[in-house]
Amino acid sequence: MRKTTILPWTEEWESLYLHEEQILKEIFNDKIVDIFHIGSTSIREIGFAKPIIDILIVVKDIEITDSFNAKLREIGYEPKGENGIAGRRYFPKGKEHRTHHIHIYQVGHVNIKTHLDFKDYLIAHPEDAASYGDLKVRLANQFPENHYKYQEEKQVFVDELVKKASEWSIKRKEG
Repeated sequence: MRKTTILPWTEEWESLYLHEEQILKEIFNDKIVDIFHIGSTSIREIGFAKPIIDILIVVKDIEITDSFNAKLREIGYEPKGENGIAGRRYFPKGKEHRTHHIHIYQVGHVNIKTHLDFKDYLIAHPEDAASYGDLKVRLANQFPENHYKYQEEKQVFVDELVKKASEWSIKRKEG
């Protein structure tokens, strides 16, 4: 069972992202439409995160992604296919001591907007971000040896934040 480690936010996470972004751009070259640092390590306002860099890559054609599996394996990523989310390609790095997650979607996939709205919402709403950070710390202390229980307990709060982020995004566009 993977252990859940939560650390205080650090600028180092942005540097780690930028380093990995460059490597991934070299591998995917012109197949990348866009690339983003997502997840808690990208949001200072949360204050705490698992030290895993989440990377969102947008491509023109999701099927072409599979042709990069060997190159990604060479740099430590494990191809997991959709891994439970239709239309995604997922690649964790680091086995039991994960350092990065890549989430690849084709242009127009709803999860791209969901991830980016979530990030933007939490940056714009530091009180909700801080509450999320506090929850992460509390759950990691409560379930230090059970990552799945940590994730399960956190999901209700995350689902509520996703809903708020979506509504906020719609209001921003209307306003």
